[in-house]
Amino acid sequence: MEKYKGRILIVEDEKSMREVLKILLEGEKYEVVSASDGLEGLSYITNDIFDLVITDIKMPKVGGFELLKKAKEISPDTIIIMITAFGTTEAAIDAMKSGAYDYINKPFKIDEIRLIVEKALEKKRLSEEVSLLRKKVKTTYRLENIIGQSPQMQELFKLIPKIAQSNSSVLIIGESGSGKELVAAALHNLSQRKDRNFVAINCAAFPEGLLESELFGHMRGAFTGAIHNKQGLFEVADSGSIFLDEIGEMPINLQAKLLRVLENGSFRRVGGTTDIKVDVRVISATNKDIKEETASGRFREDLYYRLNVVPIQIPPLRERKEDIPLLVEHFLKKISNQPRKITPEAMRVLMGYPWKGNVRELENVIERIALLTEKEEITPAELPNEIAGYADETKEIPELTAEGVDIDKIIGDIEKRYLFKALEKSGGVKKEAAKLLNLSFRSFRHRLAKYKMK
Repeated sequence: MEKYKGRILIVEDEKSMREVLKILLEGEKYEVVSASDGLEGLSYITNDIFDLVITDIKMPKVGGFELLKKAKEISPDTIIIMITAFGTTEAAIDAMKSGAYDYINKPFKIDEIRLIVEKALEKKRLSEEVSLLRKKVKTTYRLENIIGQSPQMQELFKLIPKIAQSNSSVLIIGESGSGKELVAAALHNLSQRKDRNFVAINCAAFPEGLLESELFGHMRGAFTGAIHNKQGLFEVADSGSIFLDEIGEMPINLQAKLLRVLENGSFRRVGGTTDIKVDVRVISATNKDIKEETASGRFREDLYYRLNVVPIQIPPLRERKEDIPLLVEHFLKKISNQPRKITPEAMRVLMGYPWKGNVRELENVIERIALLTEKEEITPAELPNEIAGYADETKEIPELTAEGVDIDKIIGDIEKRYLFKALEKSGGVKKEAAKLLNLSFRSFRHRLAKYKMK
């Protein structure tokens, strides 16, 4: 089938004019449909999709202006070009104000029409590409970085775009490894500040003096080692967003300086004498009970209320276990160059583990598995001891039914539990673990090999 450059509807009550346009545009490899009046043209627009409509202004039944209005309501992405007789150019200009792309004067030149149509469709194509790219960026942030199908994550996906459009301070609360920085980055990238800097800093990673310099900068000679003036991260983030991770670890003296920035948008560099004004959206995060920190006096109450204008709670992974299969699949694709799959038995073990380190811990485990095994299929035997051992430890002994039980398997499961516990207690030292179980080293190694415990 021949591939057309676009679909065009011609609405013209003059038969000769209509046929000329049709022959011309079909010769340019466009798919062309023609209508003899505005009413017929409106019927086509209602029941089909066109990239471009070329319509006369003066027609019986339905005129060009009415057709333009209806077309914009029905198919707002369709481009409209008006045809006007000599002396009605003013009306055509009015039509452009109403949403028409351009107008063509009668009598027209063939090259003029060809060029106008080509430019109009090129504009439409570029507009669609930009729109698609924007959607792709948003989808990437949602599907490739923040993964989840659980009700909690779906609510989070709805909340982020709403909050992103505001300039209000946001406090993200969640355990370590739950994805707080990903949420902060998504807030920035979906906001009007997306074209400016997004700056992130972990407040727990710096001693007090150095953290102040990192955030607000310093002047030459302000302290030993300050050999030149330095911009702080608040200056770097001007007109953009700053993410203050682990805000609960910020020293109480430094909290006063941060409060001032939130109140009036100004600060002084360390050793400086002049105020610096910035426009920065502050997004902060903590894994602490910040209310308890405030009540104990370790965190300023006035700063807490300034930061917590809009709170976001990220659920821990153990409370959204239905997301684990999606995350595992995502990490396997991201980490491994070869196709890998997790067996249902291995997935059940992963979903039963408490994941105290949340998504970050899961990603590390999947990366470790992918690096240490070349198998295409990952079974429970390939899982780390601490995860497999946890599954064994929490497994209940089956009831004795009329059908009977596999006693060797039950005893084997119990033996594996104790092997795991002994390794855990001895810090992985096999000789010490063997002593704890009153086994010879050789017997202990035999049992490890028997159950494929690495």
